[in-house]
Formats: sequence, structure tokens, C-alpha cells
Amino acid sequence: MIYRSKAPLRIGLAGGGTDVSPYCDQFGGAILNATLSLHAHATIESTGDNRITLVSEDQGKEQSFDWATALPADGELDLLKGVYNRIQKDHPFTMNGLKLTTFVDAPAGSGLGTSSTLVVAIIGAFAEMLKLPFGDYDMAHYAYEIERNDLRLAGGRQDQYAATFGGFNFMEFYGNDKVIVNPLRIRQDYLSELENNLVLYFTATTRESARIITEQQRNVKENNSKSIEAMHQLKEQARMMKEALLIGKLGEIGEILDYGFRQKKNMAANISNSHIENIYEAAMKAGATGGKISGAGGGGFMIFYCPRNTRYKVIETLNTFGGKINPYQFTQHGLTTWTIQS
Repeated sequence: MIYRSKAPLRIGLAGGGTDVSPYCDQFGGAILNATLSLHAHATIESTGDNRITLVSEDQGKEQSFDWATALPADGELDLLKGVYNRIQKDHPFTMNGLKLTTFVDAPAGSGLGTSSTLVVAIIGAFAEMLKLPFGDYDMAHYAYEIERNDLRLAGGRQDQYAATFGGFNFMEFYGNDKVIVNPLRIRQDYLSELENNLVLYFTATTRESARIITEQQRNVKENNSKSIEAMHQLKEQARMMKEALLIGKLGEIGEILDYGFRQKKNMAANISNSHIENIYEAAMKAGATGGKISGAGGGGFMIFYCPRNTRYKVIETLNTFGGKINPYQFTQHGLTTWTIQS
């Protein structure tokens, strides 16, 4: 049997960073995000060789081990190992060998939640194989625990929930790992216009989000008023974006994005840089009314809101910076799993 899964990547439209502890534990966080037609994929196959083989096709990496209930986390394919180890700890199983293969439709460190989405996809494949009764909240929290507690990777909470639930969601984050996901019922014509106007641009750079997030966390712990106030404003930005999408104030979306872009730079150093600033200013001059860096910042994907027919001039301008426009569609489905005969 072959067990497969896929989970969608996401763009954060507003509130980014307010899902990170300790800010959300102390003040509560809010984020509005949407999933895209870019996915993390996972496949589990029985091999019969009494070995565990891990393959990351997009990274060109492969490791193989004698069958064991725990694999060494040594910096190579640790997301795959982390999920396997936790599943074996909580839901022990034996096989005569397995091969776990993964692929992600966007580069690691590109700001679309690739790592967390991949963890969700891998858990989904194991849940499909072992018939584990995970609900959506269970799945997302399980992925969060593996990343943040087992593997000690710095980050927030939104990615795991976006990948699991899918669609447009207004998410609230509180202390004691409390998360509330509010699916948004947005009119199809509003969604179509947003999809038409929102340009997704890969800057051809990636970044290590953990360093930026660690500084953000330190700023909250040290009561850095500038950083904390920026997070307060980003939380309010998420509410502004929710209202604009629900009642059709599409003309305000660019300004809301621009407001968030300027606030986010106050959260931590290295969120922006001269290359990002040059791209942003050029896009604005070409007709965009706002934009943002996707994810923690520092590189990766950016999005720009281009009303009317300005997207064509903006795309022409962005192409001069050596990056790439990435086609996409919004998706309404989260994690999907299935089984096929081998």
C-alpha cells in the first residue's frame, strides 16, 4: 500500500508575528492568512528491506537506517525524523521497512510556512497509514509540539493551523496553547478580485527565520516598547483586513498591507534590508498600493496588491530584480490524505 498526503502552503495577509510566544501568551495574537495552490507532499511506502529510508526530493537529500523506533536528529532531514520519532513514541508500530518521501512546492526559508506545512503533511501520511483519529485542532497542535518542543525550532503557531484547516482564516492565539480558528466566508467575487490583484513574487533569496523570531521573542521578554507596540498594531491590522475582506472594502487592502509592512520592521532587526526596500519602493512606484514580506522577513516571498490593471506594470518592474513571479490560486482545502494500492 502507498499512503499519501498533501498540505497547502499559506500567505499571511495581516498580523504576522503576533502568533509567537511570549507575545501571544501575554497579550493575545491575531492573524489573517490564506492557503495557496502550493503544497507540501508526503508519501509512505512499505519496502520489505527492514530499513527506514528518508528522501527529500526537493532538497536532493536521502538517508537510510536499520529499522529502529528512534532516529538521530543530526541536522539532516530532522523534520522527517522528528515526526517519525514522535509517532513511534505515541503510536508504536512495526513494519518490514518503509520509505518516506517528501517534496515541497516552494524553497525552504521562503516565508510560506514550508517547514510547518511539511510536518503537517508527514503526520497526515502516518495518520492515514495507522488510521489515527486526529481532528483538525489535534493535528495542528501535534505538529506544533513536534516542531517547537521536540525539535526546539523557533517559530509561531499559524502555519500548522493554516496547513491543516485550509482556506481563509482569522486566527486567535492565547496563552496555554489556546488557538481559535475562525473560517471566513468571503464572497467569491471578492476572492476572485483579490486573486487577480495580489501578485506573489519570489525574491530569489531565502532566510533563516529562527534568528529573526528569536530576536522578536527577546524583545518581548525585555519589554522593548517599540517592538511590542508594533505587534499591537499588527494585531489590529489583522482585524482591519478581516473587515475589508468580509464587506468588500477591496480598495483598502493595499493600504492595510502597507501599514503592516511599516509596522513589522519595528519588531526586530533584519526583517527588511536594502534589497527588499528597493523592490518594495519600485513596486509602489509601478502602481502597487501596498505589500509585505511573507513569513518572518529577511527574504523569500513578497506579495503586492495591484488594483485595477496595475499588476502588469508591477510584474514588469519586479522582473528587473532577478526574482520570479509565482502563479497561484487560493485553495479552500487543508490537509488531504489518501491510500492507493502499490
